[in-house]
Amino acid sequence: PVPSARHRGSPGEPRALFALPSARGPLPPPRWPVECEVIKETIEHIEWVPSQPEPFCQPAGPEWAPAALGEEQGTVVYHLSTAPPGSCFTRSRVGGAPGPLSSPAAPLEGPQDTTLLFESRFESGNLQKAVKVGPFEYVLTLRPDLYTTKHTQWFYFRVQNTRRDPLYRFTIANLAKPKSLYGEGMRPLLYSQRDAQSRGIGWRRVGADVRYYQGGSGEEPAAFRLSWTVRFPHDGDTCFFAHSYPYTYSDLQRYLRALAGDPVRSRYCAVRALCRSLAGNTVYLLTITSPTAVAAKRAVVLSARAHPGESGGSWAMRGFLDFLLSAHADARLLRRLFVFKVVPMLNPDGVVVGNSRCSLAGRDPNRAYGTALRGSFPGVWHLRATVERVLAEREVVLYCDFHGHSRKNNVFMYGCDGGGAGAGPRLRQRVFPLMLSKNAPEKFSFPSCKFKVQKSKAGTGRVVMWRMGVSNSYTMEVAFGGSTLGGRSSHFTVEDLKSLGYHLCDTLLDFCDPHPAKVGQQPRREPRHPGWSRGRGDAGAVPQFQQCLSEVDVLLRQRLGRELGSGSSWSDVSPSELES
Repeated sequence: PVPSARHRGSPGEPRALFALPSARGPLPPPRWPVECEVIKETIEHIEWVPSQPEPFCQPAGPEWAPAALGEEQGTVVYHLSTAPPGSCFTRSRVGGAPGPLSSPAAPLEGPQDTTLLFESRFESGNLQKAVKVGPFEYVLTLRPDLYTTKHTQWFYFRVQNTRRDPLYRFTIANLAKPKSLYGEGMRPLLYSQRDAQSRGIGWRRVGADVRYYQGGSGEEPAAFRLSWTVRFPHDGDTCFFAHSYPYTYSDLQRYLRALAGDPVRSRYCAVRALCRSLAGNTVYLLTITSPTAVAAKRAVVLSARAHPGESGGSWAMRGFLDFLLSAHADARLLRRLFVFKVVPMLNPDGVVVGNSRCSLAGRDPNRAYGTALRGSFPGVWHLRATVERVLAEREVVLYCDFHGHSRKNNVFMYGCDGGGAGAGPRLRQRVFPLMLSKNAPEKFSFPSCKFKVQKSKAGTGRVVMWRMGVSNSYTMEVAFGGSTLGGRSSHFTVEDLKSLGYHLCDTLLDFCDPHPAKVGQQPRREPRHPGWSRGRGDAGAVPQFQQCLSEVDVLLRQRLGRELGSGSSWSDVSPSELES
């Protein structure tokens, strides 16, 4: 089903054994655990970027919180039964639970009934219960990650039977994290089907009086609440709410099908199955390079969506692939210089069922790289094995795993400073993120980057790849909120998220440029993307490796607050001292 490119690539690569998206015919449908009911409708959203920035709202303080209302004060209008506590994954099928669908939503009593109709039984959906506690007020409960009792953060659900005039209030009552960007002005996302069809408007930020606060004292374990008010744009509309711009497994498959059907791009992009997930969904591996002189090339490894609720990682990955597979001169140069190994969705099962953090093993895949069992974490196990094979034949110049962050705005990286090494490795570790901050000054914050290797992070992809010998090994964290840099104080759009992928390509060329431009010279390359500001000083000079290395040295001395003593060096300074 994939054009001739499938037979190329480096030795030892997985064979195309499983269903791959063919240029023609239906997409391989996702497989679901048998406990999950799935509606038949296909949910698709248009892509749209607002013409004006969407500013953060003024955060409402915790001094007043809406009364903690439960179902004893209201009527349950939606309740989804899920896997019982203590159960574990056993088997899956296309379409989820067999047999007729249940009716989790309470039926309307007539045309005058203004009760909202809730639904979340679709790809990436998450809402377990809705209780109507006032004419236009609802208390919502999210479903924990399947086969766990934790990790409530991601939400994505549909409402129908809307009314345009009333002010509605929604309160999600069981969020897990004590701190959230909702407490700093972030607003939830709304999608109106009528606006999408008639006006071409997609996901937008909505909500007034947005509050994030601790729930009632009697709740075990302590739960946190998100509350907001909103007016719907139309009567009788179908709308969706989400924590972040959804990017589903089917969205990825549609993208890969378009790739497979493109005679140009499929020449230098081989789509293969890395493995099957626990539910039997294909984990895809893309190998991207020009077909010449492959043996001499260095490698770059990228992955996204280990944590399924961090959908911004998929949009950044989309931007990366869009640029790398384009006809742009710099994209051609990158394909000529490197072999790219890309796993765009490491945890497809978690994405399909609407988990926040876990796979169907009920555990966090990004803590399993050190001990990953092939049977429990197939994606992680096979990605690590792929990197081991690649390292045996070539240098891996960069590993980057794309994630989302719920407590800090902007984009930043976590790297690996193990301490004790000489100045060279410790300073070089910080150069790539510093370069990226210069290429994306309105999004990427170098001061937010951290490099200490904490014990609790020993099983992450970043730390394990670094210990395997990839010295530039990073997690890229993309805020669920937006940017506070360069005069901005606004939410990220889908285009902002995709631009991170373009900026990563840009920075990779700067980082590996064999002939750095002299400061003040015209850049040897045009900007990556129409309308971008390159964020350079000095007549657009490209930030060079050596220049950034010196700058890192100065920045670390400033952070340390003292000069290194005579006879001492960076190897005598602990990572903790640099992060304090």
